[in-house]
Amino acid sequence: MTTPTVVLVHGAFAESSSWNAVIGHLQHQTLRVVAAANPLRSVATDARYVRDVVASIDGPVVLVGHSYGGFVITEAAAGNDQVVGLVYVGAFAPDTGEDAFTLSGKFPGSTLGEAIAAHPLSGGGNELVIRPEVFGEQFAADVDDDLATLMAATQRPVTEAALTEGLPTAAPAWRTIPSWFVFGSSDRNIPAELVRFMADRAGARTATEIPGASHALAVSHPVPVAETIFAAVEATKR
Repeated sequence: MTTPTVVLVHGAFAESSSWNAVIGHLQHQTLRVVAAANPLRSVATDARYVRDVVASIDGPVVLVGHSYGGFVITEAAAGNDQVVGLVYVGAFAPDTGEDAFTLSGKFPGSTLGEAIAAHPLSGGGNELVIRPEVFGEQFAADVDDDLATLMAATQRPVTEAALTEGLPTAAPAWRTIPSWFVFGSSDRNIPAELVRFMADRAGARTATEIPGASHALAVSHPVPVAETIFAAVEATKR
């Protein structure tokens, strides 16, 4: 029996170290874990990179996405037999043509638009950041203030184009690959009601809501996040 490798894909306004606490718990279970550096340039480009990461791994993979990373894993896993499970951590699970900006407004509760600053890129378009002075409140309300301040300084900007690009694939991976969801009830980026809708649409094996958890639940609640990933790995062993 082969145990899948876990590939973690961070979302917008974060970076790979946001998974550190989760990685520690997974490695304690002797799982092999890779935290991919999501480029945050476009859904198609980012998914192509993650597909390359998956291809570099020998054996099956469980893909885990946080936030916008849910777009990336949904696209990267489409038609990819190597991917045996999907875990959405406070993440989008989009259907064909849906984009992050539109989905986030499908249900009330997101205040992200008010927290963003846009900066022009020399090649055209804008990239977006969460203003540091509101980062803690918006993204990581249940994280220690000092750590939230550090996360604000190390956040990776995302292009506006990435958040307005519709999911390219005609066959979203969650339609054919088993999925698990874990999310916070107090997420101010992606409302809990939206995640519940997407989990139901995907026919998720489980959808675990963490009371009071923010968008940064991999940082503030690493144990239930790791437990969800571990359950996906156990269920997809070959």
